[in-house]
Amino acid sequence: MFQVIGIVLLFGLVFGSYLMAGGNMAPIIHSAPHELMAILGAAVAAFLIGNSMTVVKATLAGFGKVFAGSKWKPADYRDLLSLLFLLTKTMKSKGVIALESHIENPHDSTIFSRFPKINKDHFAVDFICDTLRMMTMNLEDPHQVEDAMEKQLEKHHHEAMAPANAIQNMADALPALGIVAAVLGVIKTMGAITEPPEVLGEMIGGALVGTFLGVFIAYGLVGPMATRLKEIIEDDSAFYKIIQSVLVAHLHGNAAQISVEIGRGSVPSTAQPSFLELEEALSAIPNEA
Repeated sequence: MFQVIGIVLLFGLVFGSYLMAGGNMAPIIHSAPHELMAILGAAVAAFLIGNSMTVVKATLAGFGKVFAGSKWKPADYRDLLSLLFLLTKTMKSKGVIALESHIENPHDSTIFSRFPKINKDHFAVDFICDTLRMMTMNLEDPHQVEDAMEKQLEKHHHEAMAPANAIQNMADALPALGIVAAVLGVIKTMGAITEPPEVLGEMIGGALVGTFLGVFIAYGLVGPMATRLKEIIEDDSAFYKIIQSVLVAHLHGNAAQISVEIGRGSVPSTAQPSFLELEEALSAIPNEA
């Protein structure tokens, strides 16, 4: 919602101030179509040249995230802590044998199926199950497990950040591509140097529209979108860090309640449940779970 408001303000204030200063929109409107074709066309072509198909697809989805916001909401953090509570409590009270059926077939697990949104996130499920599987294979050194989890998180974060970096690279290139379009306009103007001043002035003005559009789109639209997407990716990555916090705390010998409380401390402030809210969520889990 705020992104839409920002875009409306961007166009309204920039072009509104231009009109209030006595500017004429006719040269911009006349030149914009072919200038945008050169600038955006070159930007898209460079984007396709510089990125794999995987990144291209992820970037298209990333533009949607800019407006949709973070994937994980406050209720999802409560669900994650509840899921980790059930898993660590089962492992603590019934042993690793009782946990094997849940981590080998998580989509059929009675524990995971209680939290469908988390169960649909392949990385979250695999991250939890792979770590618990290491524990069942007697890898119980908290430092080794934490190091292995950290490497998985770094790899996932690096891959998740690729679309935002691709958009930022596009933003960085747009001002230069605007200059390219402007230079082409100047070349066209120099080829008509014998025309009267009013014609040359219109042609030079059209050429400068290219520079304006390149800078305007880069710093007003594409750059902020890249920044927003990076922020969303950082927010989403905090969700997976909680998994690490809880499972490492469990390996240190803490009770399930203490482990999830340690994980609660890692939840971003805007989504962090209070101690009582988490207590109520855990109390609401049926005993048979």
